[in-house]
Amino acid sequence: MSKKKTWTIVAAAVAVCGISTLLYISSHPKPAHNPNDSAAALKVLQFKVTKEDLVNNIEVKGKSSYQKETRIYAPFSGEIKAWNVTDGAQVKKGDLMFELDATPLKSEIANLQTSLKKQKLEADLANFKAASSSNDAASLSAGALSENEARQRFADSEGRKIQEQLNSVSNESTQLQLAKKQEKVEQASFIAPENGIFLFEDSSKIPKSVEESVRIGKIVDLTKLQLVCTVGEFDVFRIKPDMLVQVKVDALKQTKLKGKVEKVSKFAKTGTEQGSGSAQFEVTISLEPNDQLIAGLSLSGTIETENRPGAIVVPTLAVMHEKDVYYVMLQTAQGTERRDIEIGLETPEKTEVLKGLNVGDTVVLQ
Repeated sequence: MSKKKTWTIVAAAVAVCGISTLLYISSHPKPAHNPNDSAAALKVLQFKVTKEDLVNNIEVKGKSSYQKETRIYAPFSGEIKAWNVTDGAQVKKGDLMFELDATPLKSEIANLQTSLKKQKLEADLANFKAASSSNDAASLSAGALSENEARQRFADSEGRKIQEQLNSVSNESTQLQLAKKQEKVEQASFIAPENGIFLFEDSSKIPKSVEESVRIGKIVDLTKLQLVCTVGEFDVFRIKPDMLVQVKVDALKQTKLKGKVEKVSKFAKTGTEQGSGSAQFEVTISLEPNDQLIAGLSLSGTIETENRPGAIVVPTLAVMHEKDVYYVMLQTAQGTERRDIEIGLETPEKTEVLKGLNVGDTVVLQ
């Protein structure tokens, strides 16, 4: 009775396992084999040789800045009598911008002029005394002078010559100082040197007095802006002046601008030529006028470095090389065969084929 009960339990367990297995298989059917899968996979690896315009570009990023900025410096230290411009105001070349109080400077000029007159009078007096001494000496015979008197007359004569030289040097220095100060006085009424928009160095504080040679502000030409960016050492030799550039404004997605490469730096930016990173070189791109364009905007540019119209091309992925020989795997009626080719312009996506392939050929990637 015990054995019969045991076999009954075993049979029930086997039945449960069988039913569970059957239910699992039913709920997880085996995917049906699609005979076209292999063909589809093969098709993905096939590429047609085409004829199209091939363009090589370099992508750059940078900030917009004013191409022409004229910095305004104080001609001399002094109080500002009046401002004739405001921050952001349009100015024309020749407009009066501000007036400086030149009274202290005029006083200095008067003192220098007095000093020059004094030097002239002293020189005239010395010449008069020298002439009198010469007349006295001429009235005496040469034999009437003692040796000491002769030496003294010689010393006096040489001393006058040295003093005349010193007076001449002093006079030239005073004349130079006078000319510079007179030139500064003429700039007391400061005239705008260029057309553009005037911007204070600190727009929150309009100065009431200025220090000589300290920058007050600048005049910028809003019609001439530029994109200043950097490129790596592997791209700098591909960029030349006058190359065309397509520019996008990051903040204005619909705004597209045309630009032109103006200058490519011949020297790496300080600090980038050291370390493991590649050196960076500055590129300046002039931009066409646009009412929405201001300095400080983030810009993206596409520099067209090379252009091959009507080139025979294949995907770069399909081009292989062995040492200096480039080749592709060509699909023929008999199967695939290696075909050596001569390449031209290369881009990350397409490669120009100069010899070895014709439009319509099929290459495969194995």
